[in-house]
Amino acid sequence: MEIGKVPESVLKRSILKQIHTRREEVILGAAVGEDCAAVALTEDEVFVLSTDPITGTAVDMGELAILVTLNDLASAGAQPIGVMLSVLLPESIAEQDIKELVSQVEAACSKANIQVMGGHTEVTAVVNQPVITVTGVGKAKKGSLVTTAGAKAGMDIVVTKWVGLEGTSILAKEKDKELSRRFSADFIRRAKEFDALLSVLPEAQVAVKSGVGAMHDVTEGGIFGALWEMAESAGVGLEIELKKIPIKQETVEICEFFGINPYQLISSGAMLMAAEDGNRLVMDLKKAGIAATVIGKATDSNDRVIWNGEERRFLEPPKSDALYKAV
Repeated sequence: MEIGKVPESVLKRSILKQIHTRREEVILGAAVGEDCAAVALTEDEVFVLSTDPITGTAVDMGELAILVTLNDLASAGAQPIGVMLSVLLPESIAEQDIKELVSQVEAACSKANIQVMGGHTEVTAVVNQPVITVTGVGKAKKGSLVTTAGAKAGMDIVVTKWVGLEGTSILAKEKDKELSRRFSADFIRRAKEFDALLSVLPEAQVAVKSGVGAMHDVTEGGIFGALWEMAESAGVGLEIELKKIPIKQETVEICEFFGINPYQLISSGAMLMAAEDGNRLVMDLKKAGIAATVIGKATDSNDRVIWNGEERRFLEPPKSDALYKAV
């Protein structure tokens, strides 16, 4: 395609025509020539906004882009309403590829009952694969926002599901041929299917009702990065037991294959939480069919410590995600 805005004919038939999900709060949505969207809220509600790009993979990126942004909103205890998209496309893109990307986006939006409210789609020479940035729009009652900074000394630290799910699924899809030299087709299939576990909206809803103190979705930098960010934001120390951090065997073996640290692997699908009574939160989550584990405590120290048996090590600020060392 030619560099510049996607042609209006393509915009109409392969993008706008596919956007069906509607929310009553959205009073101005995606249309030709519209530069903004508008949302109506009640007096006791506040906007919650989040934005994220997808750059680590081109596989199923439409669906992944929506899930990652919805997870950000969920970590604040917000109800998602819609998304704004900024999509940069390479010159080599075919219209069918654009249509497929938007189809993935709309399928994810329909599942979550949110609306594509608008955005921008452009062909440019500065990218060699599609880059999609999603701005999520949500709402929450005034005074009910949950923040990463809400962790307090003495609170239990909880992780839902398993760390490394997103990175494992990406590697299984993008490195299928390499992995097949060591692992069975069934093993690789199971790893690919971790993408069905990436939404954290269900656990966020349960946690808010349970009185969670802080939430932070585990994305780039993995669980080690998320722990550091929560502690830094809240100004607390940490005592974390490495062996209690939940992780799938497929993640362990695939990370060993590529020589990367699974605890520094992008981990959408896991939510990091802090709660006064972590065991009660875990029980509430398990009643809803969501696996969760208490992995340690927040402390009033400056130390952020990971214990592996008797071995003691200190957390460090997040580094480049382990995924980039393997793809």
